[in-house]
Amino acid sequence: MTSATRELVRALSLRDAIALVLIVIGTGVFLKTAPMAQLVGSPSKVLLAWLAAGILSLAGALTYAELGAMMPKAGGEYVFLREAYGDLPAFLFGWSSVMLIASGGLAAVSTALASFLASFVPLSAVFTIHDFHVLGQVVHWRLGIQQVVAVAVILLFSWVNSRGIEMGSRVQWAATVAKLGGIAIIVLGAFLLSRTGTWEHLKTPVTARIAPAGMGAFGAAMLAALWAYQGWSNVPMMAGEIEKPERNIPRALIFGMLIVIAVYLVTNLAYFYALSFSEILTSNSTAYRDALPVAARAAQTFSSYGAQIVSFAFMVSAIGALNGITMMNARVPFAMARDGLFFGPLGNLSATSSVPVNAIWFQGIWACVLALSGTFDQITTSVIFAVWLFTALVGSSLFVLRRKLPAAPRRYRALGYPVVPALFVLVALWLVINTLTVSPVESAAGLFLVALGLPFYFYFRRSGWLTRARMKERPH
Repeated sequence: MTSATRELVRALSLRDAIALVLIVIGTGVFLKTAPMAQLVGSPSKVLLAWLAAGILSLAGALTYAELGAMMPKAGGEYVFLREAYGDLPAFLFGWSSVMLIASGGLAAVSTALASFLASFVPLSAVFTIHDFHVLGQVVHWRLGIQQVVAVAVILLFSWVNSRGIEMGSRVQWAATVAKLGGIAIIVLGAFLLSRTGTWEHLKTPVTARIAPAGMGAFGAAMLAALWAYQGWSNVPMMAGEIEKPERNIPRALIFGMLIVIAVYLVTNLAYFYALSFSEILTSNSTAYRDALPVAARAAQTFSSYGAQIVSFAFMVSAIGALNGITMMNARVPFAMARDGLFFGPLGNLSATSSVPVNAIWFQGIWACVLALSGTFDQITTSVIFAVWLFTALVGSSLFVLRRKLPAAPRRYRALGYPVVPALFVLVALWLVINTLTVSPVESAAGLFLVALGLPFYFYFRRSGWLTRARMKERPH
């Protein structure tokens, strides 16, 4: 059997799949509470925004659960779009995922991890600094020890996941347990040991009130929370390696998202218990260099090492995110290559580890380029429009595939169909329109970056890889 005809190994249990969903719990739970409070002006509305965003994300998970159970193949959203709308939309999603979204995410998280590691280890040396313009924004480029560490971390997790699905899943599970443990220390410390903790903090004092928040402000707060919920949609990318996917993909998505919602609500409740609303309002938790002040302030109410506890919890979350992004997103170029819509060698599996090693390293090396270039923030900001556009398309594919493939086996049917999936699609479309309105320049830049994939699409169609892939008709 050649590397191009080997198949993925179904080695991921339900527990492993849930751990992949919990990759969602990352920087957002530390970063987003303060800006949300500044938008809506009261603890109760912040908690309501977290809950509303969680329910919306759960609606999306219920939609993806049916799609993943119906088509348990590597590639996830790419596969759903290909079956519903054809090769071009699927390719553009895959192009955006491989070249922009996943790689930009790896670059951003690895850089943030290096930044927080610098609070424990001296990593301040800088070799050179230069400013330049990308997509209408100024990039403050620098090359120093932190950038070298960020690249080393990306390469490390590429190596870990190239060793086999078992090693990658073990690292993911260990990181998940450690991450939840770190958050539990902050939450329990705030509730049980905080020197300033009181339930009176949940009552917004008149002196802390800001301008009354309307639906626009609440929507912006929800959007901030939705950023913290991103990541669950990547789980179906691993469908080719999950045991009993028809049963375990829906269970993992549903159980995992319920855990995420609970963790976010309890953690934010702990912040509001330990800190006055005025303290949260005056915090700026949107910049990495500010050492996560809201979470750190909450931890400092029960420990003088609060900032270090939060920095460590963040680093553990970043490790889990890096491993999960590397593992899950590499299955997209693998699936594309096996369909003849990407570079052919990326569709090969290793003879020793039975994982798409070429796809993993391709993704990792490109992420290193973005990390060194310093442009990942501009790229991820620009493609957020495309992210929600593809999300809306994937959600709508459920309706298309119900009509297109009425006889397809469906071990799980989306709860609340058609209302729940329709709600998810409508909100995703609203976010697309809102992003276009609020950030037209960045949205246009994002569309340009996605459109850069068109020449590659026509190249792959003419290269012969597509024809050979269709002739072989091999499943993946």
